[in-house]
Amino acid sequence: MVFPQPLTTLLRTEPDRPVFEHGSRVVTRAELHSMIGRMTAALHAMGLQGKAIAFRTSVTPEAFAVQTAAHILGCRVVGVRPGYSKPQLDHVLSMDVDHVIDDESIPMGVEEWHPDPMGRPDDVALLVFTSGSTGRPKGCAVTYGALDAHWSWQPANWSPLARRLAGEFERYLLFGTLASMVVVDFLALAMLNGGVCVIPEKPDFPAVYRDLRITGAIITVPRLTQIIDTGTRLPDMRALMVSGSPIGATRLDQATRLLGPIVYHGYGATEAGSISVLPPEELATKGDTVGRPHPGVRVRSHEGELLVSSPYQMRGYWNSDEDPFLDGWFRTRDLGHVDDDGYIHIVGRSREAVMVNAMVVYLGPIERVLESHPDVEEAYVVGAPDRATGEAAHAFVVAADPDVEDLKARVREELGADHVPATITVIDRVPMAASGKPDKQALLALTVL
Repeated sequence: MVFPQPLTTLLRTEPDRPVFEHGSRVVTRAELHSMIGRMTAALHAMGLQGKAIAFRTSVTPEAFAVQTAAHILGCRVVGVRPGYSKPQLDHVLSMDVDHVIDDESIPMGVEEWHPDPMGRPDDVALLVFTSGSTGRPKGCAVTYGALDAHWSWQPANWSPLARRLAGEFERYLLFGTLASMVVVDFLALAMLNGGVCVIPEKPDFPAVYRDLRITGAIITVPRLTQIIDTGTRLPDMRALMVSGSPIGATRLDQATRLLGPIVYHGYGATEAGSISVLPPEELATKGDTVGRPHPGVRVRSHEGELLVSSPYQMRGYWNSDEDPFLDGWFRTRDLGHVDDDGYIHIVGRSREAVMVNAMVVYLGPIERVLESHPDVEEAYVVGAPDRATGEAAHAFVVAADPDVEDLKARVREELGADHVPATITVIDRVPMAASGKPDKQALLALTVL
């Protein structure tokens, strides 16, 4: 089925079935279908068919409906994340945008129009932006053809794991931003399987999961840490998908002991979408991996770097000469390998490196060694200039009462003297960036040089 036809077809069935809960408000399939039809007519009347529309909207049923309407009209949807600085926002809105829609300007027509989807396979359907942690956010151009082949948007082609997750996401906590590909991926799983997307009015983490009887959620490592540290039990939760950054074995073990076998570990990239998933039953034996690739996704190692070939990966960066592909394979910049059983091992980021005494030192392996210590729950390493060695690694650990010299000795033994952090600082909690990932720039600001 042509994207987003699987959704529009579903909305014509069981009209009274809820698809959204937004606070005390419930939106049924029939209501959402009508909303999409009226917005499709309104956008068409504005002359926006096939145009580029930037969306600066919050998470609401109306925001989802108008983006769906734009896709029906074959538009290029430009997702704008909240929290951008003015230079970042200006950069995103410079991506050949024809029109901008915010919460106050969502068009709502009177008459409904439900045409067949107009997007052609080679047309760009989405510009999804990278976090911008290495500079300006980059617009990843995802085509309608890629969405037609997407792992979560085509229920007729769901893998056993995707179908299992769809069932567990019966009540999906929908928050954050619709400009996030992973947020919308799991929205699709929930909605296309008959589930409800629950939008909290004022999310109080981590109690919101329990209070709204959430059965499935995507979660960052810091959010998972919050659940563990507060000892919050989630009796209704059946699937917690942890993604966005690496997670140590200690944290995974703590989460499993507190919550039970509900923790999934996902690996992906904005440019390539979801790459692999490690299910709960494999955490004990394969917890040092990020699982095996989705069907149709291929992963291999080239000179230590992981390369990905996916039917739903981006076509390239919009308005950029940067080529992140090698013979059609996306270069993840992650260091790792695939073992004989097909499981993906990641040891760090190729860009996260420092030159210590003119030697390249990757920071990811240092984090992994520190997290292997029984006293360490999380570890993050940043690089900074150093007068004596040119550059040096500086580590931050979440731990109760670690022996810093013992930690340094472990790194020296495993990786060599050049990898030993110049400083190891104990912190209570890692700061989070707007993207939900650990904010290494904030950690760097704490470094005593």
